[in-house]
Amino acid sequence: MTPTHPFDKALELHHSDIRVGHFTGTTSPDYWNMVGPFGGTTAALALQAVLRHPDLLGAPIALTVNYAAALEAGAFDIQATAVRTNRSTQHWTVQITQAGASGAPHMTTTATVITAVRRETWGENDLPMPDVPRAEAVERITIGPSGVAWVGQYEMRPVSGSIPSKWDGSGHHSESRLWLRDAQPRALDFTSLAAMSDLFYPRVWLRRATPVPAGTVSITTYFHANAAQLAEVGTGYLLGSATGQQFSNGFFDQAAQLWSESGMLLATSNQIVYYKE
Repeated sequence: MTPTHPFDKALELHHSDIRVGHFTGTTSPDYWNMVGPFGGTTAALALQAVLRHPDLLGAPIALTVNYAAALEAGAFDIQATAVRTNRSTQHWTVQITQAGASGAPHMTTTATVITAVRRETWGENDLPMPDVPRAEAVERITIGPSGVAWVGQYEMRPVSGSIPSKWDGSGHHSESRLWLRDAQPRALDFTSLAAMSDLFYPRVWLRRATPVPAGTVSITTYFHANAAQLAEVGTGYLLGSATGQQFSNGFFDQAAQLWSESGMLLATSNQIVYYKE
């Protein structure tokens, strides 16, 4: 019997009998971050609830996740609701809650998902993959024990823009490029692509070379590939690129792109991140 991949364990949901689209789950220590689960896994959970819904139409084209509060270790509930179904698109809302000290549900995460039936049309990529060394030619980064378990679940090979080796305030740009994939081989799908879209450390750290507290408030990911194209990627590497755009008054936004090794643009994302002095 093949062991269950840690990511699939983290996304394990049980459809409850309370109402259609209501799921229960438990946080995974394998993808723990500093104060809660890795935000990419939380985004993947929101998407997973939609993909598991019996009324699903099509496949994901957009996912927006708003992190109202960190999930605490333990059980949680997810409600996925189809609020509008058209001929080709379906619009969803998702809510993740946990029981508070009084037993009343506390909202931790809200999300919207759009799924669609893709049709054959003309297409072109106006954002080609950067010319970088192949993954095998780039050294894999090794991060020792840090209390951030999720980092060990990914193989990362930075091409440029690694985490600063000296926190001396000398940063002058915010762009990173790296090859990445699951550390334990797992075929790419929409949920893992959603998680990998949030794989980049805060751009403010690179831009300032100063490790200020920072955390994602909201992230939107657009999916440009269909399921068959993701299956072609399999367990191969993705090339990721991320850049900060505006840093001001405690918030900044960063844009990211993910390509397959063959140069197909698989997903793009934008997120707004808070930072503190």
